[in-house]
Amino acid sequence: MLREAEEFLSQLIYARGLSDNTREAYRRDIEAFSRYLEERGVTDLVAASRADVAGFLAFEHEAGFADATVTRRLVALKVFYAWLCDEGELSADPTEALSRPRQAMRLPDSLTEAQTRALVTAFEGDSPLALRNRAMLELLYACGLRASELVSLGLDDVHLDEAFLRCTGKGDKQRVVPIGGSAVAALRAYLAGARPGFAAHGDDGSVFLSARGRGLTRETLWRVVTEAARRSGLAGRVHPHTLRHCFATHLLSHGANIRAIQEMLGHADVSTTQIYTHVDAERLLATHRRFHPRP
Repeated sequence: MLREAEEFLSQLIYARGLSDNTREAYRRDIEAFSRYLEERGVTDLVAASRADVAGFLAFEHEAGFADATVTRRLVALKVFYAWLCDEGELSADPTEALSRPRQAMRLPDSLTEAQTRALVTAFEGDSPLALRNRAMLELLYACGLRASELVSLGLDDVHLDEAFLRCTGKGDKQRVVPIGGSAVAALRAYLAGARPGFAAHGDDGSVFLSARGRGLTRETLWRVVTEAARRSGLAGRVHPHTLRHCFATHLLSHGANIRAIQEMLGHADVSTTQIYTHVDAERLLATHRRFHPRP
């Protein structure tokens, strides 16, 4: 890839504090644009024109990519070309006059409270893996954690006597989140009855360990949630992020303040959190249609 693009990707983490995942997403988007240009005889990203960028976005759309993907491609290119201008490599930004396509609002998947209860209690018994898996599911729902935040939790991050944890989210931003009583109980059972056996094979300080004593990956967590969904009759509908959506939706439906939910989720902007007001509005509308005498 072009030297400028590599320099740009490197500074995304060090200068802007963005995550590895964000950098890799930008890399894929810029590489896709670079391939598009090369197929049309343009070998230099710096030489791309506004027409090239617009043609690329139209090509992606016609190829069947979702609006969200096309929008993300444009955002990546906008950030990249703005950086080139700041660095003095370009005098005019080819993306400046291009606006993001409007997207239909996609409401997050959620479960009813009964379905969520069945999911987080899907692993029964006192085997070490059952204790670990139940604790992970309870914590995902109790705290609204992202998958990466849960698997990266260290023992020093969890304070069960005070019923809170400290996690590191996007952009290495830390936040404090309360832990509910059910999750505290599940964590105590796991830490006393399962983790010491796992840690005997090796201990890196992570809260959740594999049977070999290693910190868990997001892929392992995904498999645990998928198996819990299968056991609770929700197969095909659930992934780790679903429990984060349930956390926010259920808090809102019980009257929690949206600013408090924003803080616990670690959203930088309350507008990201406000999508859950639409989820709750749909629930209220369905209730109204079902029970009002004149629907």
